[in-house]
Amino acid sequence: MAAGQDIAQQGLDLAGQALDNLADFAGLNGTPTPAWRLTLNGKPLDSALRRRLVALTLTDNRGFDADQLDIVLDDSDGMLELPGRGAVIAVALGWRHSGLIDKGSYTVDEVEHSGTPDILTLRARSTDLREGIAAKREKSWSKTTLGAIVRAIAAANQLQPAIPDWLAKRRVEQLDQRNESDAQLLHRLAREHDAVATVKNGRLVFCKAGDAETVSGKPFPVCTITRASGDGHRFNIADRNAYTAVKAQWQDLNRAKRGEVIVNKNTRFERRATVTKLGRKTKRKKLTAIQQKGVEPSAGNVKVLRHIYASEASALQGAKAAWEKLQRGAAEFSINLAYGRPELFAELPARVQGFKPAIDATDWVINKITHTLNDGGYTCQLELEMKLNWVEI
Repeated sequence: MAAGQDIAQQGLDLAGQALDNLADFAGLNGTPTPAWRLTLNGKPLDSALRRRLVALTLTDNRGFDADQLDIVLDDSDGMLELPGRGAVIAVALGWRHSGLIDKGSYTVDEVEHSGTPDILTLRARSTDLREGIAAKREKSWSKTTLGAIVRAIAAANQLQPAIPDWLAKRRVEQLDQRNESDAQLLHRLAREHDAVATVKNGRLVFCKAGDAETVSGKPFPVCTITRASGDGHRFNIADRNAYTAVKAQWQDLNRAKRGEVIVNKNTRFERRATVTKLGRKTKRKKLTAIQQKGVEPSAGNVKVLRHIYASEASALQGAKAAWEKLQRGAAEFSINLAYGRPELFAELPARVQGFKPAIDATDWVINKITHTLNDGGYTCQLELEMKLNWVEI
């Protein structure tokens, strides 16, 4: 092991002993005792160097916002050396009575020393967000599918693709990547299809935002959060009535055709078979919008998308995604859990109990979760957004 890595291991090992001390403190008076495991480059940290930890914070983000691990160490005696970067830390969190849950691996990419009193902060981010996926590329796709694009990008970055079958079949008529990284392209695609693109544990995941299901189509189990489990909450509902519909415009240059589509709360979606010029139905189906009531939006309450789409189908998909995002962001809820829950992660569906009836009746999805270990024990902070139940048949 290189000298820099030796120093990094010594510095990071300090976290473990301090965490053990915190666990012993938390175990007094019969209270639950936090448990954890930290490894550096696959090796357990030395317990003899675990007495300087000030705090450990792990933030699980949605999408391509990298998950982040922060370890803060006490250097008031000035004995710590600045560690080298590039070390890989694996983290597991939990409670001694229920065991540990793996929370992934992170690469140290930032070291900060500040004072007084002097402290050393090691900041590490998801190891899966590698350099290749952030490199600028030039490429075009024509008459393909979302699945084909995701699989191609995954292969180019040595990742395993994970995308639901129904989403993978969505048609993409034209997609140009101009001086744009794979991560930026995936983020743009996700925004257009109201999806989430992320890299977790060697897998490139592209799934429906707020769908609360695995890429195989199985729903995640719903977690329950009670008011008694938290020591602070905040509910916010924004006025989204300013937009009663979303309009998207399209222009097909090859056929010299143009038009617009409108999506609102009365829009229902069906997948219908396409028809040939001779009037015969084909096996291929396309998304079709059906207005259950007449659309009569005024000029002032329609959100008009700036992007001009290449086809009616892509415009419809873009309008649908924008409308879903508006509705899902109408309500937000956050809560601090006094008792940390390591099994929780971003995109997990949630129900809350013990608050106002309107809050309890809402279906929620975890948007962000922050795990914290410090002298106050093990806690979690959750940020949730409303889960959208959109009917598509």
